[in-house]
This record gives sequence, structure tokens and C-alpha cells, in this order.
Amino acid sequence: MKLIQSVKRRMGPGNESDRTKGAKPAAEAAPKAGAAPAKAAGAEASRARRVGGDDNPFGGMPTLREAPVTERPQLFQKKLQACSIVYDFNAATHVKEKESKRQTLLEIVEYVNNTRNCFNEGMMQDVVAMVSANIFRTLPPVHKNPNALFDNEEDEPPLETAWPHLQIVYEFFLRFVVSNDVDPKIAKRFIDHAFMLKLLDLFDSEDPRERDYLKTILHRIYGKFMVLRSFIRKAIQNLFFKIIYESDTHNGIAELLEILGSIINGFALPVKEEHQVMLEKSLIPLHKVRTLNSFHQQLAYCMAQYAEKDPRLAPMIIQGTLRLWPVTNTPKEVLFLNEIEEILELTQPPEFVKIQEKLFKRIARCIMSPHFQVAERVLFLWNNDYIVKLINSNRVVLFPIVVGALYKNSKNHWNSTVHGLTYNVLKLLMEADPTLFDECSAKHRDSSIQETTEDEDRKKKWEKLASVYQTKTGKPAPGMPTLATST
Repeated sequence: MKLIQSVKRRMGPGNESDRTKGAKPAAEAAPKAGAAPAKAAGAEASRARRVGGDDNPFGGMPTLREAPVTERPQLFQKKLQACSIVYDFNAATHVKEKESKRQTLLEIVEYVNNTRNCFNEGMMQDVVAMVSANIFRTLPPVHKNPNALFDNEEDEPPLETAWPHLQIVYEFFLRFVVSNDVDPKIAKRFIDHAFMLKLLDLFDSEDPRERDYLKTILHRIYGKFMVLRSFIRKAIQNLFFKIIYESDTHNGIAELLEILGSIINGFALPVKEEHQVMLEKSLIPLHKVRTLNSFHQQLAYCMAQYAEKDPRLAPMIIQGTLRLWPVTNTPKEVLFLNEIEEILELTQPPEFVKIQEKLFKRIARCIMSPHFQVAERVLFLWNNDYIVKLINSNRVVLFPIVVGALYKNSKNHWNSTVHGLTYNVLKLLMEADPTLFDECSAKHRDSSIQETTEDEDRKKKWEKLASVYQTKTGKPAPGMPTLATST
């Protein structure tokens, strides 16, 4: 600790004033025009003295290989304390010290790889202190367009300038967490709730390399420290609340969802109430986040894991998805349809009956979508044999909902591919139950005739009103307003 204190004194804010005081007589003796060069030369000389010899915090220590075996634990501890010094990589200063620290970090990683019982209780505090000093920092503000619906994946993410040190620190900490020498009952005193909250804050880093290390480390901590499991889940849930209801943007959602996917896979049956609450309150509302496409794959995997664990949760997932359906955002709508298909494949017939009517009303509207990708994607549902089986089993309810939409598509849609898919689906419905299909077709014809008649009556009434308006005012009447269609 004396070494750290002496280094901090040399690097602290008072350091500059001490050097200035020491140089004051020389500066006063020199002409005013030469004062600035004298100060610059003094600073350079001071930096050079700090790099070499005993002033360099890494210069006076031998390597762990060269030290006697009995002295290595103490030397290892000293090196950990020296590595707690953090250098500013945004400034081109302390170049030799930065390289010395990097070599020392590599050395201690090699040491823990080749040495048994190197993490005793006394050493754990220094390990966590060194890791905390290096990785816990204020992240720079995220520079993203708040009006962008999706992230531009072609843009290169800003990389962390201190990565030459951070990467080795993360690697060392990962070796510490997975080491058999580390007893969770002892280590939990140092890797506590406050430490975990700071670790979760780092997931907002824009550097994907750092988030990848954090994902692996957090997953390992969750697996090893059973006492922290509940806290980690609640902390992630609270972070999702902040994203959903406050910030709406976060860099590490995908990585956190990957961890949750693995956690959900290990849930015991029946699924506990608290896990169902996390699904309903945290995961399903993530569908409304503006940057959904950047983490939808991981979110859909979590949804599928829940449905696979307990098929009774499938109606909750589908109803939540329908409640948050993006009416005017077609790329997002395609993502929702992909997820709906995955969940339907895991839905049992009794659960399907609970949501079939509401779901297929949305599917019918998607069939009539003027956007060809949405119409095409929803018609591909009939290529899935299990979904077709569910539809045919409940055809009395579902055929009347979709037949009308299919007929309208076949007459009005502009895309030839959608036309072909529509005719294929109509053929499948007709082959499944010709009698019911004919009944639905007849009802559709009757409703179409009724709509045409109502439309003609409406036009005639409008023409009469327009004639009266023009007679009284002498001005031409405005055009007939169009009827709003429900979404």
C-alpha cells in the first residue's frame, strides 16, 4: 500500500505545483521570454525520471519467474497493487509506463494460469480492487440519432482507447472467476451487490469487445455465485425497466438477453411466479423499444425458451405481442411475424384456442397489407405444417376470418408474388374443407355485394348534399370523404 500511496502522490494534482515550486528560482532568473520553454523542459525531465528507475511503479520489481517461489505471492500482490494505477489513453503521455503495465498484466495472467492456490482470501481483495480500478469508469455519452428507428449496422462502433489494458484485465478477472481456487463463500464478500451493479452499468459500453467479455464474466458469476442469482435477475429486470420507460436506448440489451436466454433454459418446472412476472413486465414490453432490430433475435430466443419450458405461457406471449403490434412500421412488423411463427410452433392446441380469434384477425389485416414483405411473410405461415394443422383443427372459427382477406388480396394486391401465394393458400383451404370453404366464399360474396350497395347509396346521398350546397352557396362542393379503415 505504501507503494500505491507514493505513486499516487507522484501522480496527484499536487505534483504539478511541487514541480513548479522547484523550478521557480530558475524561471525567475531566466528572461520572461524563456519561461515557457524552461517549464516544458522541466516537465519532460520530470516525466523521464518517473519512467526510469525507482520512480517507475513497475521498474523496481523483478518478474515472477525470476523471484524465489516463497516470495512470489508477495510480489504478485505488489504487482496487483501497481496495476491499480490507471493511465489516460486519450493523452500521449506515460508511454513507457503504459507498456510496462501491459507487460505486467500479461505476466500476472500467465502466473495465475501456471500457479495453483494463488487466490487466497488475502489476495482476493487486491484482485477485486485492481479490477475495479481499471474497468469501473464513467462511460462516454452515446452518440446516436434519437429519430432513427433502427441502428445502422454498417457504422463502425467507437472503440475503447484503453483496450490494450482493459482486455488483459478482463481476461485476468475471467480466470479469477472460473478458478477452482476461488471459494464463492469467501469471494462474495468482495464481489457483492454494489460490484454487480457497477458491472451491469458497463454493458452500455459502445465497444462490442468489452460487452462480449462482460457477457462471459456475468454468465460465469451467475453460475458460480448462487447467492447472487436472484439479485442479478432483479438488477437486469430493473435495467430493462429503465430502457423501456426512460432511456429507450442501450448498447448491451442483446448481450443481457443472451445471458437471460441461458438462465431461462435452466428454470425448473413449473416456472415460478417471479419468472413469469419478469416475462410479462420486462421481456414482452421490450418489443416496443425503438431499436428492436438490434436485439430481436435474442429477445425472440427468450420468448421461445419460455414457451418451450411451459407451453401455458404461449398465450401470454402472443397476446402481449399483439398488444404492441407495430401498425405503421413494416420492417418491425416482419420481425413480429417471424416471432409469432416461432411461438406458434411451440403452442399446444388447448393454448392455441385461447388466442386464435384475436391472432387471426391481425393475420387477416397483415394479408391485406399493401407492403409486399408483410403480406408475403404472413402467407408463408401456411408453409409450416404444424401451424396448418392448428388452423385446420379450428377451421370453423378461422376460415371465415381469413377467406375474405385472401379474396380481396387476389383481386387488389399489386405484387405478383403475393398473388401467387394467395392463390396457393386459397387452394389449401379449399382442399382442407370444401364445404366450409364454399360457405365462407358465399358469405364473402354476400358481404362484398352489401358493401358495394352501401357504397353506392353513400355516393348518391353525397351527390344530393353536394347539389344542395352548390345551389345555396354557388360554390362547388368538396369531394366525398373516405371511410377510415380499422387497424
